[in-house]
Amino acid sequence: MQIILAGINHKTASVDVRQRLACDTQLVTAALQKLKSDFPSCEFVLLSTCNRVECYAAVEGAGPSPTDLAKWMADFRGVDYAGLKEYIYLKTNEDTVTHLFTVASGLDSMVIGESQITSQVKESYKIASQCESTGKILSHLFHEAFRTTKAIVTNTSISNRRVSVAGVAVELAKQLFSDVTSAKVLVAGAGQMGQLLVEHFQHEKCRNVTVVNRSPRRGCQLSQEYDVISKPWESLDDQMAAADIVVGAASAPEGYLFDKGCIKSLMTRRRNRRLLVVDITVPRSFDPAVGRIDNVYLYCIDDLAQVAQDNIKLREGDLEQAIEIIYENVSVFMDWFMTRDVGPLIGQIKEAFEQISEKEMKKFFVGPRRNADCKKAMDVSIERIVNKLCHCVINNIDLLSKKHGSEEAQKFAQNILANAKNIISDEKKETNDESNL
Repeated sequence: MQIILAGINHKTASVDVRQRLACDTQLVTAALQKLKSDFPSCEFVLLSTCNRVECYAAVEGAGPSPTDLAKWMADFRGVDYAGLKEYIYLKTNEDTVTHLFTVASGLDSMVIGESQITSQVKESYKIASQCESTGKILSHLFHEAFRTTKAIVTNTSISNRRVSVAGVAVELAKQLFSDVTSAKVLVAGAGQMGQLLVEHFQHEKCRNVTVVNRSPRRGCQLSQEYDVISKPWESLDDQMAAADIVVGAASAPEGYLFDKGCIKSLMTRRRNRRLLVVDITVPRSFDPAVGRIDNVYLYCIDDLAQVAQDNIKLREGDLEQAIEIIYENVSVFMDWFMTRDVGPLIGQIKEAFEQISEKEMKKFFVGPRRNADCKKAMDVSIERIVNKLCHCVINNIDLLSKKHGSEEAQKFAQNILANAKNIISDEKKETNDESNL
């Protein structure tokens, strides 16, 4: 049994090349169904995003090699494999596992630690489960990938630091307002940056987002696309008076769109209620002096960009710790993978050891010792000894599997089990002989 991978991503190919293999949800489903039909004894998960297309497989016997899998993917999408060969990477076993854990945790993304890929990997696994193209191996593999990602999120800050201007703006809002989802957000301007901020606030499940734009048509278009409120430009002052967060994404033809006097007057209308102003325009639409008004928190695009840059450096500092977590978990998975067929034997060995210990305890607690006070404590002590002996056996089986393969480890486990069963059988014989005397 092998775990293999054939893939293409943003590091190996441009978007023009990647899109030749890309699949939407419907195509992913169709591909998995056909793969399972072509290779019934194998398991498959297909991950397709804007940055990567990767097919993971657990194969044995007549299953495809990594190269066969890559060719199959090209054929399925009607693409000449020869034209893609130089962009495709092929991996097996530990390299495949390491790659998946790195991808799922966001360490292989364009922006280190971005969390979107984790959701995409989970969705890909969900689709594969629905198509029944997964099995024992890939199910365990992907759940370990999710567990590894959680460990990285818990033990490092690699995914908690925003590294885009829009992301930092939303993070500031979350720090200033305890419940940002109910905060009233006003986006003044429906250009590219305004749209990006709308997306980020919606991602945080903000329920009250209003867009005000000079062009009513563009404002309505953004409103329909993102299901937010659109108001005419003439209502800007009234909308600002009601808002908790104002994003300046529209600039004045000359000078500032909002000066200190304008905002001071606005704060009087607001009864000095706290206001976060995020100015993402160049040139600035808010006079820097606005930031000196009580209860007004003003951040310009340079402030946000600096925080984003600092966060990138902090993420890179966490990278070493995250990689260490990945390698630890890869090792744990590979131990399981190499000894998975021996698992039932280990259970039988432990059961046999317990039977032997139970027989010995019965032999000891007879006659005057039958009701001894130490019996309970002895039971606990013997149970610990059996567990420790089993642990020694498991470690040796694991070591043998790594050095000589799972078949040799299985033979070793079978020999131990056979010897334990012989002891049990001999003791039964002795007991029967004694009872016949």
